[in-house]
Formats: sequence, C-alpha cells, structure tokens
Amino acid sequence: MAQPFEVTDDTFEAEVLQATKPVLVDFWAEWCGPCRMIAPVVIEIADEYEHLVKVAKMDVDVSPNTPTQLGIRGIPTLILFKGGVEIKRFVGFRPKEAMVEELLPHIE
Repeated sequence: MAQPFEVTDDTFEAEVLQATKPVLVDFWAEWCGPCRMIAPVVIEIADEYEHLVKVAKMDVDVSPNTPTQLGIRGIPTLILFKGGVEIKRFVGFRPKEAMVEELLPHIE
C-alpha cells in the first residue's frame, strides 16, 4: 500500500519540482480539523493511483517558506505539480470522487 511521503522546505525542489512523475502535495497542519478530514482521502489517492502520481505531505508549521512562496493562505490546500509547474489547486475539503475527477485528466 503506497503512502504519502513527507516533504520539507529543504526537499521540496528535488522531490516535487524535479520529479519525473506528477506530484500531488497536501499542505496541512496538525491543528487543522479539515486537514484531518481529508487525510484518509489523500492516503487513498496515494495508494490507488501510485502508478500515475506521487503524493506528498508538507506540514506548514514545520516548513512555512514553500507555502508562503506559493501563496497558500488556507489549509488544507492540495496542489498538483507536473514538470515542476503547478497544474491544479484544491483548497479545503473535497470528496475523493470530486478530486479524482479533476486530477485524472492531468495524470493519465
């Protein structure tokens, strides 16, 4: 079962922007209720679509620089990067089906 991997300010460029596969990054924090609600959805996407997309998590309290540079103002925010470029942004909780429907055209 594939799991999301942790990414930090220090590893973001190498793990996300330079990745050969699309990467979905979940920007979250421990204290965030909606982040906890979406966490199982993120895990399911990581597992079910591991052949198409890598899934990462970035704790915005531990690594505040990258979210600031990306203009993230609320969490949870999930951003799909492909070829080092932001392709799709989700802000707030969404059901898995809605997220997958919007992700699939960009990762297949």
